[in-house]
Amino acid sequence: MEFEKIIGRPFQNGMLLETALTHSSYANQHKNMNYNEKLEFLGDAVLQLAITEKIYKEFQEKTEGELTKLRALIVCEASLHLVAKKWMLGKYIRMSKGEEITGGRQRPALLADAVEAVIAAVYLDQGMEAAKAFVIENFQDIIDMANKNEIVLDYKTSLQEILQENGEIEIKYEMIRYEGPPHRRKFYSKVVIDNLTMGKGEGYSKKESEQLAAKDALEKYVKAEVHHG
Repeated sequence: MEFEKIIGRPFQNGMLLETALTHSSYANQHKNMNYNEKLEFLGDAVLQLAITEKIYKEFQEKTEGELTKLRALIVCEASLHLVAKKWMLGKYIRMSKGEEITGGRQRPALLADAVEAVIAAVYLDQGMEAAKAFVIENFQDIIDMANKNEIVLDYKTSLQEILQENGEIEIKYEMIRYEGPPHRRKFYSKVVIDNLTMGKGEGYSKKESEQLAAKDALEKYVKAEVHHG
């Protein structure tokens, strides 16, 4: 499979990888087909162990509390979404037409779950040591970013990708207001799509408030699509 080349892991049991790349919406349309939810559950545990062991050895000066916070950043949806984009994972997931129409191939949560499922498939196919090596290979950049506190999920790009699938749409971010002292200033932003306010967000930087406005717009868009679908 093309995807095996992308992740650099040839599989002995190709069915494991196939299941990891099958969303429940696709399986529901085909009788007796396995899909990736149980693999996600297993993959999450493998990922947690691999990352815990790595940061325990690498950052010996950190306290237990600091390591816990660091691990939470590394194994969050934002980080998994970065790995999914690196693998071009959205292109390879089997999903229903309905799921695809509502932006499933770009949806961060769906892609993050599939990354965990792929990790579980590597574990079941090749064992724990291979799975741990696979995780570190793909998460080393994220470990470095998390250690520098640089991880932010790019909701703005996700929103742009989904909305501009069928042509150009004007997306603007505007600051509504800010409040608080300079050292703890809070920003309120909105995202305007074709002259309509579609989402609002607040955060302790302009960038964060814009990202959360995009997240709000994305969630509303997905709900509207599901409703109309």
